[in-house]
Amino acid sequence: MAGSDVEIEIIVTVVAGILLIVAAIGTVYPLLPGSILAIITLVVWAAVIGSPVAWAAAAIGVFLVAVGWSASAVLTGRKLKQQQVPKRSIAVAMVSALVGMYFIPVVGLFVGFALGLFVSEYVRSRGFHAALGSSVEALKATGIGILVEFAMVCLAGSVWTVGAVAHFSL
Repeated sequence: MAGSDVEIEIIVTVVAGILLIVAAIGTVYPLLPGSILAIITLVVWAAVIGSPVAWAAAAIGVFLVAVGWSASAVLTGRKLKQQQVPKRSIAVAMVSALVGMYFIPVVGLFVGFALGLFVSEYVRSRGFHAALGSSVEALKATGIGILVEFAMVCLAGSVWTVGAVAHFSL
C-alpha cells in the first residue's frame, strides 16, 4: 500500500472518531441527529478503508446503533402511551425546548422541554398534581430512551475502535 493511501486512511479514521464522539453527544443533546450521524460515519469509514475488518466493525456498529435507536423509540413510546401523554404535549415540549435553547445557554433545551411538557399537561389535565405526575413520567421515559440510545452509540464506537486498531495492526 502506498504511503499516501495510509495517510488518507489515518485521516479518515481520525475524522470518523471525532464524528462518532459528536454522534454520541447528539443522542443526549439532540441538535445533531446522533444515531443517523453514527450510521453514516461507520458506513463511509468502512467504504473508504475497504478492508473486511473495517466492514465487519461497521456492520456490527450499525446494527448496535439501529438497536439503540429502535429501543429508544419503543421504550419511550410505550411509556408515554401507558401514561396517556398525548403527542400534542410532546410537540409543545419540543417547540419549548427549541425556544429554551435560545434563552438559556447550555441547559435551555432541557429546561424548555420540561417546562413546555408541564404546561401542556397542566392545560390538558387542569390539575397541578396530575400534570406534574404525567410530566415526570414522560421525562423519565424520555431519559431512559436517551440513555439507551447513547449507550448503544458508545458501544458502536467501541466496536469501531477495535476494528480500527485491528485494521491498522494487520
